[in-house]
Formats: sequence, structure tokens, C-alpha cells
Amino acid sequence: MSWETNILGSAMNNCVLLQELLIKKSQQKRRTSPSNFKVRFFVLTKSKLAYYEHRHGKKRTLKGSVELSRIKCVEIVRSDIIIPCQYKYPFQIVHDSYILYVFAPNRESRQRWVLTLKEEIRYNNSLASKCHPDFWLDGKWRCCAQTEKMAAGCVVYDPTKNASKKPLPPTPEDNWKLLLDPREAVVIAIYDYEAQNPQELTLQYNEEYYVIDSSEEHWWLIQDKNGHEGYVPSSYLVEKSPENLQVYEWYNKNISRSKAETLLRDESREGAFMVRDSRQPGMYTVSVFTKALSTDNNPVIKHYHINETTDFPKRYYLAEKHVFDSIPDLINYHQHNAAGLVTRLRYAVSSWRKQAPITAGLSYGKLVINASELTRVQEIGSGQFGVVYLGYLLDKTKVAIKTIREGAMSEEDFIEEAKVLMKLSHPKLVQLYGVCFEDAPICLVFEFMENGCLSDYLRSQRGSFSKETLLGMCLDVCEGMAYLEQNSVIHRDLAARNCLVGESHVVKVSDFGMSRIVLDDQYTSSTGTKFPVKWSAPEVFSYSNYSTKSDVWSFGVLMWEVFSEGKIPYENRTNAEVVEEINAGFRLYKPKLASKAIYEVMSHCWRMGKDERPSFSLLLFQLSEISEFDV
Repeated sequence: MSWETNILGSAMNNCVLLQELLIKKSQQKRRTSPSNFKVRFFVLTKSKLAYYEHRHGKKRTLKGSVELSRIKCVEIVRSDIIIPCQYKYPFQIVHDSYILYVFAPNRESRQRWVLTLKEEIRYNNSLASKCHPDFWLDGKWRCCAQTEKMAAGCVVYDPTKNASKKPLPPTPEDNWKLLLDPREAVVIAIYDYEAQNPQELTLQYNEEYYVIDSSEEHWWLIQDKNGHEGYVPSSYLVEKSPENLQVYEWYNKNISRSKAETLLRDESREGAFMVRDSRQPGMYTVSVFTKALSTDNNPVIKHYHINETTDFPKRYYLAEKHVFDSIPDLINYHQHNAAGLVTRLRYAVSSWRKQAPITAGLSYGKLVINASELTRVQEIGSGQFGVVYLGYLLDKTKVAIKTIREGAMSEEDFIEEAKVLMKLSHPKLVQLYGVCFEDAPICLVFEFMENGCLSDYLRSQRGSFSKETLLGMCLDVCEGMAYLEQNSVIHRDLAARNCLVGESHVVKVSDFGMSRIVLDDQYTSSTGTKFPVKWSAPEVFSYSNYSTKSDVWSFGVLMWEVFSEGKIPYENRTNAEVVEEINAGFRLYKPKLASKAIYEVMSHCWRMGKDERPSFSLLLFQLSEISEFDV
């Protein structure tokens, strides 16, 4: 075998297939070892699965790895027990004489890991013929009650099920149906939704529905109690489960401490409160607004961790004298009794209940918008593609209408690319509703954001922002970019000018993917140049080499813009001077409002080698940690 072949084989084995922060349950290799849960950074390559300890600001430490050739089984764990950690979607990896239980943050993440692992191991010689579909817990298998940990499984294990099959791979719809557990198929509507066409179904808040088909990420086919079927936005539904807090208005999932404090201060009512995910996986925090402890007329926000008992089934308490079977029971009690808290929980504050999320497209299956459905009100700006108008869609939905200059956009593949962009739907991305072809020029119709672009907003309000609010803005952008990273979309022009601000300082990423549908010789960045040098990574201004990691560099500059409240980076330098200084190792200075920890995150984004820069998923984890402790 030649040295070239050896090098190629080694490179392929080290190619990263997946990487993500997941939760790992201890393998309990010794009978006396405790059962616990740890957040680990998992990395899957062609040869092994490795997991690392992550500590903010420090190098990741390898905690363990499994050679793929030694894996006997990968399968979803289906159980009705309460999952005692933050991530609720378990799967198992059986290798040698051990079982590795891993917990993913959502069904999509679990699907991605299970399908990829099954594909990589399906030709292993030592694959199991049977597996256990439930957990090994308290000395026995919950599925079959066998008391020997390495006892043969109780159901047939199909190594090709949910993995690609020859000669043709399964469709995404097939995979989704195979992965959908019947016990996960009952959902509750957390918003009203009015059907927009005959294919859709009207949702009523707090009603239950049965999921028929969840193969499409953003639109699910469901059935109501009367047997009527139709498509609805999946973001309007939550899984029915005794442990699912998402049906309660006081629960705010995935909200940082800084964002929680901003919302409670905006409410400014004695006893305003919310429950949010704690930094420790699987734990929760109650945040309460009070004026009772205020000094100098500055209200105080107290944070109480919800404690758990060590017995089984576990119980919950804020004050040791008052213990409850569930978190809703605990909240209900403290809504009527302070009982050790600074005040009773009077007014639930929700970051999500007041306004339903934007749907992926105007309605199910609708991409093209008729000109008669649009009303232009006034010109509000001009971008690199054309004029932008404020308008209304169907006389009720406020929208931004972006006209496209003739010749600036490729019409041949325009429809297909627009479909791709419409499927990119996330609370921290500006949503594309559809396109209009009837009148020249072509129009793109987007969600409208009341407070305009982030750079202008920062400058106009300079001096009024708290450090917590500024960090919340960075977290919003990072969330949106982590979603794009997960979907392999490169922004290419990330900057404060290309992010938009809505109510409560919520920031969303805009203009992502525009370079995908613009002719190569026509694409010009929002700075008016072929690429925005002061926001660009070295490999971009040297070789036009774009990647998610070049977006990470730009995100570091965006963070600098935010914490300098809208200043222009490298303000007094020409593009040529900036290139020279960056190549020489110089970087932007620390803004006054940025803590040492925040500036350290910026600096990691500006590492010369792109592979040395963090991923957006890791940045999101780091910034969330900072928001809890050190703003």
C-alpha cells in the first residue's frame, strides 16, 4: 500500500461526521459507581465516537471513546419513565460489555445521530441480533425484567432499520415514521392557528391532536378528536407528557438568565416570575421580580433553584418544609403562598405565549405570492439587491418586501433555492414568507422587524443598554447561526447591519443564504464590496474560502459591534491596512462593556486557523454559561 493511500485512509477516518453537545449517562462499569449525567461534547468520525469534557475557556479534555468496529447495536430507547436530565431524547450504544446511554436535545438531533451511527456500523461483524428497547435501571431491564445486565435482548434488532438500504435509500418520510414512537404521537396545541387553505387544519389552544406524519420539519399532518386531518405548523405543538412543562405559560425553555431578567424588568410587577432551564442539565430555576428588597429604587430579581429529593420517585421543593410530587404542583402552591420566598409568585411572565411564532412560509405548500395579495406602504431602505418596502400581506400581516434588481438574481434555479430558504425556519432567523413573480422586478417577502437593523439600533440607543441586554443580543444571533450551521448553510455576510431587531430587544439573523441565489459575478456584500473585509476571516480575503468557520470569525466582529454599541470595527483603517494588521496578528481591542470572559470568546473566534475556531453550537454553550455567572 502506498504512502499516499495510507494518508488518504487516515484522513477519511478522521473526517468529522457529526459533533454536538449531548448528555451522557455514566456507564456504571463498577457495581458501586453512581448513576449521573454529564454534558459532553461528542465527535463522530469514520473510525470512532469520542466524547470530551467541556469547561469554558479551557481546552476540551478527552473523557472516552468507542471504536465504531466494536459497536454491536445503536437504537432509540423508548421508555415511559421521567428522564432526569435536561435532554429528553435517549438512544443507546452497545459496545463490548457496556451500554452507553446518550440523551439528545430534540427528536431531530437523535434521529441524526442514530441514522448516521447505524449507517457507519451496519457491516460490523459483531452486530447484535436482539436488543433491549427500554433502560437498564435498578438492577433489571424495564422492558423484560431480566436481572442480568448483559442478558440477550428481548426484541429483534434490525441494523438496517432507519439506516440507508441498498439499492435505494429510504425517504426521509420513511425514516421519520420508523422513528416516531406511538407514545410520542399525541401532542397539545400551545397556540391557536386558523387554517389558511383546504390542506390545513385549525388548531385550538390546549386541545390534543394525534400526529399522523411528522416527516416534514416545519409542517406536520395531524388529526383532531373528530377525525379531521390537515397540516399545521409543528412549532405550535408540544408533546403530551407528564414531565413536559412547555404547556405552562410560566415555563420559558432555553432562555438565558440575562434574557429572563430583561423580561421581568420590562414587566416590572411585584411577584412577576418565570421558570426556566437551569445551567445544570435537567434542573430548573424560578426567577422572581420584587421591589421589597430594592435599594435606591432598584428592584431585585431573585433566582431560586428547584431542588429534588434523592428518593424515588423524586419530589421537588424550593423550601424544605414544602415538598411536592411535581413542578406544576410546586408552582401552584407558591402562587398562593410565599413560604420562604421573597414574595409569592403572582404574575407569570412568558417569552413565547403573547405572540405565536412565525410559520415557515405563509401557509403549507405555498411559495408563490400573488401581487394582488401584497400592498406596498412606503420605501424603508435599499439593500445590495434592490429597494426594500414596508407592506402588508393579505391586508393583515406586516411584511418587508425586497425587490430584486434585474439581472442580480439567477432565475433558472430561483424557485428551488427559494424553497430551500423557506424551509430554514427558526425563532432567531428572519423568515421568508414567499416570492412574487407577477410584476417586475421580482420580490422576496420577509417577516417585518419593527426596530430595523441592529447596527442602527445600537447607535440610536447608545448608553441605554445593560450588559445583560447586549449579551442577550449576541445569544440571539448565535442561536440563529447555530441553526444555520446545523443545516450546512453559510451566511457569508454576517454583521450587525444584517441582523434585525424586534420587540424586547429580540435580534434575528437576516440575509442568510442570499448569495446562494445571486449570480456569482453579481453578488456584492452589504458593505458595497465583493466581501466585507473588516468582518471577513483571513481565508476569505486571501482565498475567498467561505465556511461556517469564516462565519464564526464574523460573529466575533459582530459581538464586538454589540459591546461597543454600534461602533465601526477598525474605524480609521483602510481595508488594506486591516488585512495587513490581521495577518500580523493584531486584533480588535476589548470594548469597555465586554467582560474578560466575553472578550475571550471574541478572541477564540479570531484565531488564524479556521479549524482552531469554535463551532456555533459550542459558542452558544459558552455564552449561555457566561450569562449565568459573568456578564
